[in-house]
Amino acid sequence: MVPRNGLLAHDEDEDLEEHLLETHSIRSTASSSKTLVRPPTYYGDGPFEAPSSDSSEEGDALLEKDSLDEDRPRSPGRAEDGLYVGGAPKSRPGPVRYLVIALASLVGLSALIGIIASWNYHTKATTYRGPGARRITMDHVFNGTFSAETRDLHWVKEAGDGVFSVQEGGFIKLVDLKNNKTMTDLVNMIDVKKEDGQPITEWANWQLSADMKSILVKTDYVKQWRHSSLGNYYVHTIASGETRPLVGPSYPPTTAYAAWSPSGDIAFVDSGDLYLLSDASSDPIRVTDTGSATITNGIPDWVYEEEVFSGPSALWFSPTGDHLAFLSFDDTKVDIFRFEVFNPTKDNNAVIPYTQPTEVPYPKPGYSNPQVSAWVFDVRAHLSAETVEANATVGETLHSLAWSPNLPKDDQIIMEVAWVAEENLIVKEVNRNADEGHVVWVDLSEGTPEGFVVRTLGKEGEEGDEGWIEQAQSVFPIPKEILTTTSFDGSGSAYLDIVPTKDGFNHIALFNPADSLQPIWLTSGDWEVTGTVKGVGVNADNEAVVYFEAANPTSTARNLYSVVIPAGASVQASNEPVETPAITSLTYAEDALPSEKEAYYSTSFSPEAGFYLLSYRGPGVPYQKVVRVGDEDFEYTLSANERLSNATAEYEAPTVTRGTIEIDGMEFNYREIRPPRMDDSGRTKYAVLFNVYGGPGSQTVDLRFAGYDWHGYLACGLQYITVAVDGRGTGFKGRAVRRVVKGDLGFWETQDQVEAARIWAGKPYVDPRRIGIWGWSYGGFMAAKVVEADAGIHSLAMSVAPVTSWKLYDSIYTERYMNTPERNPGGYINASVTNVEPFKKVDYLLAHGTGDDNVHFANSAHLLDMFVKGEVRDYAFRMFVDSDHSIRMRGAYRELHEFLTGFLLEKWGKGGRKRGW
Repeated sequence: MVPRNGLLAHDEDEDLEEHLLETHSIRSTASSSKTLVRPPTYYGDGPFEAPSSDSSEEGDALLEKDSLDEDRPRSPGRAEDGLYVGGAPKSRPGPVRYLVIALASLVGLSALIGIIASWNYHTKATTYRGPGARRITMDHVFNGTFSAETRDLHWVKEAGDGVFSVQEGGFIKLVDLKNNKTMTDLVNMIDVKKEDGQPITEWANWQLSADMKSILVKTDYVKQWRHSSLGNYYVHTIASGETRPLVGPSYPPTTAYAAWSPSGDIAFVDSGDLYLLSDASSDPIRVTDTGSATITNGIPDWVYEEEVFSGPSALWFSPTGDHLAFLSFDDTKVDIFRFEVFNPTKDNNAVIPYTQPTEVPYPKPGYSNPQVSAWVFDVRAHLSAETVEANATVGETLHSLAWSPNLPKDDQIIMEVAWVAEENLIVKEVNRNADEGHVVWVDLSEGTPEGFVVRTLGKEGEEGDEGWIEQAQSVFPIPKEILTTTSFDGSGSAYLDIVPTKDGFNHIALFNPADSLQPIWLTSGDWEVTGTVKGVGVNADNEAVVYFEAANPTSTARNLYSVVIPAGASVQASNEPVETPAITSLTYAEDALPSEKEAYYSTSFSPEAGFYLLSYRGPGVPYQKVVRVGDEDFEYTLSANERLSNATAEYEAPTVTRGTIEIDGMEFNYREIRPPRMDDSGRTKYAVLFNVYGGPGSQTVDLRFAGYDWHGYLACGLQYITVAVDGRGTGFKGRAVRRVVKGDLGFWETQDQVEAARIWAGKPYVDPRRIGIWGWSYGGFMAAKVVEADAGIHSLAMSVAPVTSWKLYDSIYTERYMNTPERNPGGYINASVTNVEPFKKVDYLLAHGTGDDNVHFANSAHLLDMFVKGEVRDYAFRMFVDSDHSIRMRGAYRELHEFLTGFLLEKWGKGGRKRGW
């Protein structure tokens, strides 16, 4: 899912609470929504498109309006704004009210002049710098005015540490940071030509061979699912200028993935089968011959791509390239999901008399999962045998991986495969309920692989609680040269992993040797390491240094840290515990003030960890620079975002505050985006819209740059307050906070959202009659569950692409948290939207794309069907034709936000309301 305790009685004004219960219908608060209001940063290959849909034209340059121009969305209710079922428009203000409004406007104008004159003022949480003169409009939100420029640095490990590539003037160039930042030409892109002699003009991506003599170019890009695409590949020899296709080009393409090996071979998947090309002038070796519409080798099927690997491949070369591990997926028993594509073109006016439905093997809870098997192809043995004319078949050098004890095939999910040495492989398996699993060490030193279970996962293993085994690819092998040349006494193979401590916080564990049963802990504490290890390098003292990011010192921050691996850190060398070494921050000074530690960074390390791209993402204006480890004088600015800095100074700005609230004795993070020059004295009452995602392990509230997306427009243009609260089940605060939602999705999260809304309803500047909630995906589910809870706080809710019954979502995600419907029937009922009576008491909006391959349109169809039976008629609904989960097809993304904005204006109006209004 993009694609993770009872109500606490508050001590606010009891009269307000009584008023709320008398005047508002009761409803439930469990919404959680990943905010997708800003187009996502694209890190994949190929031209930027929304997942499995065509790009809309909303990103084209729009004419920027003058700051005095109005930019109000069209009033909803007309045909083009979507279907409004029942519900007459609200009555317009009478003449007397208009007079009052005019007088109030004069008073407001005088106050505004005074505020501008004073220019600066303080709120309880932040110091606010006076805004610029221009107002933020919807056009600014969608035309990139406030988008940060980000660059995804491509390190070229083949050229040495500290070398990355850039595309400039039709050339691919290499920038060498070690050599005075010099730039050299690698290839003239016009020299790379198709078989007809015409240059390849559209490069989806490219890869350099290990010897730097050839490049592999992908073109004719066709998007498939969220992370996958098809394309035609060409191998270009730089010295000779010769270019030849990897396989015969086809339109549409059939090649799903291709990659160089460390030794210069190319592995690729075509029509579901895995091939190996060892020589560009020879025919490829067909490693598998089972590829079909239901069987794939080396690439994941839909559910593994979406929920396990978050990527397009399921093949891994060993460090030298002598072995190739891969997974095969058999979807023969998986039921097919079909959805209609009404218009496969980018033209909204196109009429297609007959179309073909899209078919996807899509396992749902309780139904058959794909059967997965692990294999290793001995590349070098096969090629050597062919050289000596031993006539070896692929079958003689292709080995199936097995181990004992293992999980039954129908209850097995292989969630990670990683080489930790040339002849050592780590495989992780979990069961469907994600409460039992194994870490398997595979040894190939004798030719035939042998697997041994070395770690136990789940309730009876490392997690040790009632929660779930978290899905991640977190194994990081210690490079051989570091094992053998530093003070770290490494064995033949060793690796790092992210493992929960007994206190339930994710930390770095060292397994040395790789078949160790117990780890050496490198980090500890009531904070969490995020993602995976970023790099391992060597410092000036010849020590092995591990670099990682952590949600520390607060769960909303992300800082970069390093830790030295202790000398002799080997489990087998000593049974005595090794003291956890001290960590060092690379993003703030040792004597930094608490406020200086409150930042959000992400990093990308060079292959040998001598350099890293440091991306500052907030709370201030983002920037990017390259840093050299151990060299404070070195700096290479990649993006300063001066344009964005100028824009934030030129336009009025909302006030963003962050903090914590207490619910049931636990602290939860919140972010509040306030209108410019907001009156928080209580004389003016503002509408509050909660933005929620809330999925297991997710995080909405962090320190990234905020306030200039759609929520910022609501604050500046409509004078609304928007609030996000991460309650129970969300991430980076330890397993105790996350695991409580196991088996009962939507229950605790809903109660936390209701209680958060109750807290805001008691604030003097909040209009208790205008409190709402909205969310997308899991957040859309949460918004609907908040309505169903019928708590009497929310008067409005909006669900975009929601799950309404977990029986309709995919098996791997759902069963991880809910088990199967057969084993948890009550949980599935409670976690679904079943009672629609409370929807009669709120203003409700529902939107969904008909081409959603992730959260199927059937979810919204199911809710609409229940509305018919329950006689729920006063709601707004709109479907977006052919849009997938991101709702971007043919301009839909902008139109969706116009729909949401128009609905808010119709139901709530614009601006704050004076007390007593």
